[in-house]
Amino acid sequence: MILEMKVPSPGESITEVEIATWLVEDGDYVEKDQAIAEVDSDKATLELPAEVSGTITLKAEEGDAVAVGAVVCLIDTDGEKPEGGKAPKEEKKEEAPKAETPKAPASETKTYATGSASPAAKKILAEKGMDAASISGTGKDGRVTKEDAVNAVPSMGTPTGGSRGTSRTKMSMLRRKVAERLVEAKNTTAMLTTFNEVDMSPIFALRNEHKETFKTKHGVSLGFMSFFTLAVVRALKMYPAVNSMIDEKEMITYDFCDISIAVSGPKGLMVPVIRNAENLSFRGVESEVKRLAIRARDGQITVDEMTGGTFTITNGGVFGSMLSTPIINPPQSGILGMHNIVERPVAVDGKVEIRPIMYVALSYDHRIIDGKESVGFLVAVKEALENPIDLLMDNDVKKALEL
Repeated sequence: MILEMKVPSPGESITEVEIATWLVEDGDYVEKDQAIAEVDSDKATLELPAEVSGTITLKAEEGDAVAVGAVVCLIDTDGEKPEGGKAPKEEKKEEAPKAETPKAPASETKTYATGSASPAAKKILAEKGMDAASISGTGKDGRVTKEDAVNAVPSMGTPTGGSRGTSRTKMSMLRRKVAERLVEAKNTTAMLTTFNEVDMSPIFALRNEHKETFKTKHGVSLGFMSFFTLAVVRALKMYPAVNSMIDEKEMITYDFCDISIAVSGPKGLMVPVIRNAENLSFRGVESEVKRLAIRARDGQITVDEMTGGTFTITNGGVFGSMLSTPIINPPQSGILGMHNIVERPVAVDGKVEIRPIMYVALSYDHRIIDGKESVGFLVAVKEALENPIDLLMDNDVKKALEL
C-alpha cells in the first residue's frame, strides 16, 4: 500500500511551510515516527515524522515552499526493511549528453530601447542602487530584463589583491518572517526608547545567599530572569497602557501578563511565551524559562508556545551588549531590554562606591503609551529590582523562594 504523506498544519494561521532539510534519502526505508524532514514555517522549525514504516519516495526538494496539506513524499508500506544499511538503490543508466543548440548572438544594432529597463527591472535596480546604463541587457534590442536586474552585482570598487570571494545562502522562512516583522515594527509604530540604570547589588546578595538552597530544592537556578519578569508584572499592573495593543481604532488592554522571552535558537530568534506570569512564583518563572529555552534550543518549540504575548523581555547582556534599543514585537506595545552587568563607580550617600550596574531600555509605541507612562514604567521596574525584598517578596524571602 502506498501512503501519501501530507504537510500537517503547524498552527492556525500558517498556510505554507518550506522543506529545510530532508533527513532521509529517496528510496530509504524509514520506521514509523522516525524524523524524515525538518520544515520551516514563519514561526518555528518543526520535525516531520514518518506516519508508517516503509520505503520512502520524496516528492519535494529542499528549499521548496509547499502548502499545508500538500503531498511531500510517498511511503510504500510493502517495502522490505533491509537487513543492514540503507536499501539498495537502482543504478541509473548514464545518458549521453545532449548537444546544446548554440544561441543566436544578440543583435548588436543599438536602438532607442538599448539599455532601457523594464518596470520590474527598474524596481530591482533601484533597490540595489544601480543604474540601468551600467548593465548589458539581454532582451530584445538590448533591453534590460528582470532577470538581468536580478543577476546584476553592484560594483565593490577596484580590487587591489587578496581574496574577494562571496557566497549566497538562502534565508530560512523563519528568518525571512523575522525580517518582515522587524521592518513592519519600524514602519508602523511610533517607536521611542527610554533608558535607566539598575543597581543589581540587592539581587546579587539574595542570589549569593540562597542560590544553592534554591537549586537543591527546586532543581533550577535562581537567575535574573525571575526577578525581571516579576518586576515587569508589577509595573504592568501599575501602568496598564504598556500591557495594551492597538486594534485599528481601538486599544485592547489585558488584565493578564503573558510575557514573551526572546531566545536565540539555532534557527534564529524565537520568542516563547510565559503564560499568566502574574500567577507564578520565582520557582515557577525559572522552571518555565528553563523549559522553554531547552525546547527552543532543541528545535522542539511549538507554534502555540510562541503565539500571543502581551509584553517582551530580551536579554542582550548574555552576549555582552552594554546598551541597545530593542525593537517592539508587534502587535505588542513595549519591550524591555536587559544588558550586561558591569562594575561602575556610582555616588551613594555622597560617597563613590563600586556597584554592579545594568543599563535597561524600554522601547514603546508612542501612539498609546505617553512619555510619562513609559518613564514611570521603567522607574517602577528599577525600584522593584533595587528593593526586591520589599516590592517583590513581601518582606519574606524564604516564603517567596519557597525554601
